[in-house]
Amino acid sequence: MSQTVVIGRAAESFVIEGGRPLYGRIQAAGNKNGALPILAACLLTTEPVVLRNVPRIVDVETMIELLNDAGAEVEWTGANEVHVRAAEITKQELDEELCSRMRASFLLTGPLLARVGHVSAPPPGGDVIGRRRLDPHIHAFAELGAQIDIGRRYELRGGSLRGKPIFLDEASVMATENAVMAATLTPGETVIGNAACEPHVQDLCRFLVSLGAQIEGIESNVLRIQGVEGLRGGEWEIGPDHIEVGSFIGLAAITGGDVTIDGVKQADLVSLLHGFEKLGVQVEPAEDSVRVPPRQELVVQDDLGGHVPKIEDGPWPAFPSDLTSVALTVATQAAGTILMFEKMFENRLFFTDKLVSMGARIILCDPHRAVVTGPSRLRGQRMESPDIRAGMAMLLASLCADGPSTIGAVHQIDKGYERIDERLRALGARIERTES
Repeated sequence: MSQTVVIGRAAESFVIEGGRPLYGRIQAAGNKNGALPILAACLLTTEPVVLRNVPRIVDVETMIELLNDAGAEVEWTGANEVHVRAAEITKQELDEELCSRMRASFLLTGPLLARVGHVSAPPPGGDVIGRRRLDPHIHAFAELGAQIDIGRRYELRGGSLRGKPIFLDEASVMATENAVMAATLTPGETVIGNAACEPHVQDLCRFLVSLGAQIEGIESNVLRIQGVEGLRGGEWEIGPDHIEVGSFIGLAAITGGDVTIDGVKQADLVSLLHGFEKLGVQVEPAEDSVRVPPRQELVVQDDLGGHVPKIEDGPWPAFPSDLTSVALTVATQAAGTILMFEKMFENRLFFTDKLVSMGARIILCDPHRAVVTGPSRLRGQRMESPDIRAGMAMLLASLCADGPSTIGAVHQIDKGYERIDERLRALGARIERTES
């Protein structure tokens, strides 16, 4: 039975009263960046697919609308369960308004190209965190034999696709996912070099294998795909969102609370835990959970010889770019100085002016580097969330600040974090959702 859940609107704000430690247990949601390509991949089969642990967030709702618009039958059959049946594809022209809402709309191009041989896609929307190239996607499709016409829209035709070696000029997550999905039904062998291998890319590949795809090299940056004639249906549980886990680790540490995060996958946390260790954050991992002990004294761990350390992001298994904003906010409460080096997106660090207005000591050196010295006593402030991850960083800062804060445009946070206000209230946070 389909269920209706109201998800945040652009006119809503969070009102937060800071200074309260968080206590309790919280369940990690399904990975947003895993659910979106897996939903798109359901177009590769005519048989039913049941997906579980799907996060109930704005971006997932938009992807479901796009699938339904293309002719698939998609519905929520539980709080976090989705049933997909794409027996027929009735439309290859992706809706411009829906695509403008998120970048992941472009993930439909790979499966539609492979399934029906034609797709017309407008430029995707999404967070404005710097230039986000579509070149690797287009190059991969061209290498497989697609004919491409780029004007106001991307017109892709794949009359005679054939597997072949592809080298991505950057380890793009979405380009890797699009290439894998297109290659799954393309005759011959496709070898993708410099492939992304983030946990959600691995989850997509394993999902496709469960439906009958032939993919080798999962967990590595070289993927080998033998094209098959068709895929069957099946069931799949979306893996936990390691970015959300990292966000909750930061929330617990920055408020001095005692929080246990359940439903985690330890292999997905290796690089992010190493980054938090540089800020003095200690965690206690268990088989499928991780605990952040209370009242930690956060101290930046200098490099050998007393040199200023840095946290720098990069393709997996480097520190995730999506956690840079969170780690930077935690750094404002750690004693010492650290360099945050955001290599991947030019606009990711521009939100730091909001933290400076709260009292943080941050020097933004250029679009990619910020020097943070802490600890700083933060004061509540009125702010607007420019994107998902900056919004979460502002939420962290507000929860440890003195006095009330208001964060507008919380639909940005809702795009990536399911019912975040309800879940944080269960941990003792004072946070309310209001109409702006």
